[in-house]
Amino acid sequence: MSKLFPRLDRRRGLQGAAVGAVALGLLLWWLLPLGEQPPGGTITFSTGTPRGVYQEYGVRLRTAFAKDMPDLKVRLVTSDGSQENVSRVATGQADFTIAAADAVETYELAKGPGAARLRGVARLYDDYVQLVVPRGSNITSVAELRGKTVAIGPPQSGVRLIADRVLKAAGIDPEKDIRPMSDGIDTAPGRLRQGAIDAFFWSGGLPTDGIKQLAAKFPFRFVPIEADLVDKLHAEGGAMRYYRATNMPESAYPTIQNGATVPTIAVSNLLMTRQDVDARLTEWVTRAVIKSRDVIGAHVHSAQLVDLRTAIYTDPLVLHEGARRYYRSVKP
Repeated sequence: MSKLFPRLDRRRGLQGAAVGAVALGLLLWWLLPLGEQPPGGTITFSTGTPRGVYQEYGVRLRTAFAKDMPDLKVRLVTSDGSQENVSRVATGQADFTIAAADAVETYELAKGPGAARLRGVARLYDDYVQLVVPRGSNITSVAELRGKTVAIGPPQSGVRLIADRVLKAAGIDPEKDIRPMSDGIDTAPGRLRQGAIDAFFWSGGLPTDGIKQLAAKFPFRFVPIEADLVDKLHAEGGAMRYYRATNMPESAYPTIQNGATVPTIAVSNLLMTRQDVDARLTEWVTRAVIKSRDVIGAHVHSAQLVDLRTAIYTDPLVLHEGARRYYRSVKP
């Protein structure tokens, strides 16, 4: 009988190998379309300011794309932010980008060049409006920015778009009632430390590195943006329907918030492209974005919020056909 045991062991080994091969095959089928060659070529991805979340997310997405699509070259181009990103994709200067939903809708309502060609790939995460002042400042509300020097973001940024609207909702003309500065997250924290500005607006994922770095060097606090301002924005209609009254969680910047939440505004971010971008490429890009969530999320906290169940809701954009193919392939 003892001579049979090696044969049984070999049989069990073969069975185990077969089971493993099936499991590996199923895994590969989910990760990569069976028998399909990854797309190649070159794409341009418009990101954001060097210290913003869009830029860091774009850098890490490029790494994720390289694993699944080694023959695809990804050219990253920095930008002012959402408004410039939308325009670049619509006019063919970029193939993919991230932009806030309000900026997308604003461009569409203005019938910007190429607006009808814009398409959604995935809803990603929410941007939070962050209004920052020195800890000792006497500014406690948006209305108290009147007469102050305030950084409201670069002209083509999503920050500028939403800051202008918030100021107007508080009864402040951003061109006349404050001294507006065009600093973004790259320069505004330093200028606040130097006393060159009294406050700055930022709209980005939580936490944003530029503000985390400021927290380690300079005592500041957040000015609340109360729900009544959001109500006034909603009453205007149009793109402002994408603003949501919420609270910035106490975990965003714990050394600054000391366990307290901050009333503010959130708006969703969309990964977007154009109708004429290849459907197979877009399907692979969509898959890589969803699959890389946890890996990227270890470095970019906002990426942890990407969810397959909500990714398809790219309003005001309809889904690109390639993205639609991917979501259908993984539908339970």
